[in-house]
Amino acid sequence: MTDIFSLGASSDVFERARRVLPGGVNSPVRAFGSVGGEAPVVQSAAGARVRAVDGREWIDYISSWGAVVLGHADPDVVDAVEEAAERGTSFGLLTETEVELAELVVEMVPSLDMVRWVSSGTEATMSAVRVARAATGRDHIVKFAGCYHGHADSFLVAAGSGAATHGTPNSPGVPAALADLTLIARFNDLNSVAQAFETEPVAAVIVEPVAGNMGCVPPEEGFLGGLRQICDEHGSILVFDEVMTGFRVSPGGAQELYGVLPDMTTMGKIIGHGLPAAAYGGREDLMSMVSPSGPVYQAGTLAGNPLAVAAGLATLRRLSDEPEIYDALEASSARIEDALWDVIGTLELPVTVQRVGSMWTVFMTETPVREYGDAEAADLAAFGRFFTYAFEEGVLLPPSAFETAFTTLSHDEDTVEETARVLTTALERTWT
Repeated sequence: MTDIFSLGASSDVFERARRVLPGGVNSPVRAFGSVGGEAPVVQSAAGARVRAVDGREWIDYISSWGAVVLGHADPDVVDAVEEAAERGTSFGLLTETEVELAELVVEMVPSLDMVRWVSSGTEATMSAVRVARAATGRDHIVKFAGCYHGHADSFLVAAGSGAATHGTPNSPGVPAALADLTLIARFNDLNSVAQAFETEPVAAVIVEPVAGNMGCVPPEEGFLGGLRQICDEHGSILVFDEVMTGFRVSPGGAQELYGVLPDMTTMGKIIGHGLPAAAYGGREDLMSMVSPSGPVYQAGTLAGNPLAVAAGLATLRRLSDEPEIYDALEASSARIEDALWDVIGTLELPVTVQRVGSMWTVFMTETPVREYGDAEAADLAAFGRFFTYAFEEGVLLPPSAFETAFTTLSHDEDTVEETARVLTTALERTWT
């Protein structure tokens, strides 16, 4: 077998990848299409840093798109996975560890009575909507322009993230009949939600409580509570997509942070600390509709995979037992934000920084971004220049203006100070 790490530059491996993978990648944003330049091919990562096959190294704020909250190759997580692998990698049968992790998740997340394990965020959101449709007997759902809930057909309408980056928010291959069942509202705009409810009976509203796929966009005061009220008035199911925010913005996710409880919650990323693990859950009456307890079918051979569950247990036990981790994440992220605002104010730059906890985005616009239209109106070319300078100086940001950066516990004081220096200089070079 050829050792790809012996081939030298990332570009050599990427050219090989183009011959056997669509676009050379397995997820569109990894191709760096919206920022230009050469997409790196990663060899390894440890702590806050990633290393490419050609030896280049960066301070990483992609952080496996938010999954590795403790940092890459965290020793506790690695040990847990190794121990689990020695017992077997997959059984297709119930294990005690997946029960233990479910008990811990239900304990940590305020709205949950029960959960069901799946392997990806897409499976979680798709399944939650299926339950909501079964519970209400209705077909239509409401989602928000710029919010991304995975690549199931019902969600690839006005999607954010990679779909926005590549200019295909309405993907070919999605049947028009399915797209017609998805009603689009504007994030932070309750009037648009009310208007959607006037058109069709709504089974569910699905929302990222902190939008992360149009960049980091916090909910305005009253927005999440307003969604709760509208759903209650119409007998609809409120679904919080906490694949990004779950266990990141607080131990109990955004619902704990903002004090608004959904009927159903979807989770991923941190729940497996980068291994393929996700879950959906909610009230007992809703989750009891899932087979074999009820008639709503959903299944998966690798759901509750013992390696992913072991990683999740090691991660969530630390997050539950050590609340000071969230203080550290807040302090590190605030230091970067403060440094950016200092140079923005001094140079009077048309730039806005938005942050919730350890999620943050630098928008190339002078006005706050409160919904997808605002993010689209930002200067994407300027973001490309900003990204490129930071990348060349050793700081790896998400390669899209429509993505969120993530700080991890492994971003220590020295790393954060180096990041602040590089990013403030990058802003100066972008605009002066």
